[in-house]
Amino acid sequence: MTARPTPQPMVTVRVFSQRLSATPRGARLARHLALNQLDAWGIPHGTNVSDAVALIVAELAANAVTHGRVPGRDFELRLSLVPGSVRVEVSDTRTDPRPPGPGAVRNASPLDETGRGLFLVDALAARWEVVDREPPPGKTVRAEVDVPGWLGIVRRAQARPLG
Repeated sequence: MTARPTPQPMVTVRVFSQRLSATPRGARLARHLALNQLDAWGIPHGTNVSDAVALIVAELAANAVTHGRVPGRDFELRLSLVPGSVRVEVSDTRTDPRPPGPGAVRNASPLDETGRGLFLVDALAARWEVVDREPPPGKTVRAEVDVPGWLGIVRRAQARPLG
């Protein structure tokens, strides 16, 4: 006797991607776009997930503009609503210097004026990594924030038009 497979609910992965100018204005716009996209996906402004993603996007976009800028090249913001979490990816086209990865981030001293961005990402993200950008050249910093009640959000998002 063969057991029939249990039907699995269909999982819809939602993706938002935008290239932005590698300027402070582009970094600010990345944060605003991320918040609006999360809200469209059913993760409202002011929630823990929304606040964490906004801060992660702000820090990674600021790093892309400050440390990853190549004149004449943009950076890219990509958000994905994946099973159980929101994935944030910020890519730039500069290959060096490569930021430290998880476990290698040091805490800035109280008098340092910079150096807290990846420390915050490390504290807020459930998982994160630095990978080679596809297509090359460059790098992508990818971070995930877990979403409690993810399945309910996906079901509500399925009822909305893709965005």
